[in-house]
Amino acid sequence: MSDSIMALMLGVSTFLGALGLIALLWGLRSGQFDDQSKFLDGARFDGEEELKDAVMMEQKKEAALEKKKKAEKKDYRPAD
Repeated sequence: MSDSIMALMLGVSTFLGALGLIALLWGLRSGQFDDQSKFLDGARFDGEEELKDAVMMEQKKEAALEKKKKAEKKDYRPAD
């Protein structure tokens, strides 16, 4: 390879590395990685009642969607 291509590849890779480092430092400074208590709070505050409520709400949501689909099929009329 010629020296100019090697210099270009070295320059581009250095630039991309610096860009990645800047992005990492920005993420650390702005608190993008500060989620230290997520899993602890999930285990601490999710009891059986909350999980049962979540399942019940999901079932209600699915039933409402099915009811809506049935109503749409029932009211379908082809164009004249």
